[in-house]
Formats: sequence, structure tokens, C-alpha cells
Amino acid sequence: MAENNEEVVNKKEKKKVEKLAEEVEKLKAEVDHWKNEYYRAYADTKNLRNSIEKDYKEALKYRSEGFIEELLPVLDSFHMALANEPTDPALKNYLTGFQYVYRNLVSILENEGVTEISPNVGDIFDPHLMNAVDTEEKEQENVVLKIYGKGFKLHDRIVRPAMVQVSVRKVENKEEKEAPQDKCDA
Repeated sequence: MAENNEEVVNKKEKKKVEKLAEEVEKLKAEVDHWKNEYYRAYADTKNLRNSIEKDYKEALKYRSEGFIEELLPVLDSFHMALANEPTDPALKNYLTGFQYVYRNLVSILENEGVTEISPNVGDIFDPHLMNAVDTEEKEQENVVLKIYGKGFKLHDRIVRPAMVQVSVRKVENKEEKEAPQDKCDA
């Protein structure tokens, strides 16, 4: 009977050990699951931090874009004022002062990352940097014929494209070519 008791105790202990082993395996699986969840959350947080830092740097880089857009009419006014050479000596002194103020303003804008887009007559039209305000028929196509206004970039973004006149290819009228043939048929 003692052997029976020992067998019963051994069976109970085996069941307990098996139950505990199953529970240990279940807990290990749960630990692995939560460890994976932690790593996933950590990676998501790191990616979010990187994204926010990138957005912040981008915002800092282009923070002055709106202000620069509002300054462009002032720069245009300076261009127009400095384009005319006065004959009066008193006006020449004013012009010298305006040139000084203009150079300082341009220098400040260049320090902020602003560059002028200044196409020349005869350049090939670049739609990424220029806006075709007007066209004229010529033999050669997509050539800048006239510059109406300079463009400006802030780092690598266009704040305002250069305003230009562009050549387009001459189009011959088909009706004029067909008209003589019609007369011959009659």
C-alpha cells in the first residue's frame, strides 16, 4: 500500500510538474510576445522621432518663405528704380544710396538661402524655373526672347519663377496649301 501511495504521490507530482512546465512555456511565449511588442513600439517611436526631426529641420529651412514672397515686390521696385540712369547729379546721389540699400537687402536674402533665377535672352526655356507669360512665333522653339521679371529660389524651392517670353514654332496654315489644289480640280 505504501507503494500505491508513492505512485499516487508521484503521479500527482508529475501532473503538477507538467502543469508548471506548461505554465512556464505559456509565460515564456507571453514574455516573447510582449518583448516583440516592446521592440515594435520602440521602433515606431524612433521612426516617429526621426520623422518629427526631419519635419522640424524642413520647417526651419523654409521658415522665411512667406516673408520672402512679400519682399519680392520691393525687390522688383528696386530693379525698376536702378534700371534707369538719372541725368541730374542730385538724383545720382539718391541712386547711390538706393544701390547700397539694395545690395544689403540682396546680401541678407542670400544669407537666408535665396538665389535669383536670372535667365538670359537666348537661353532654352526651363519650365521648372521659368513661367512663359507670352509667346512669339519664331523658327527656333523654346528659346527665351524677353525677360519680364526675375525669379527667386529659397534653397531648392521655387518662390517665384522667372517671367519670360518664349518662342514657339511657326505654324503654317493648312487651308492656304489646300486652296491651290482645290482650284486645279475645278
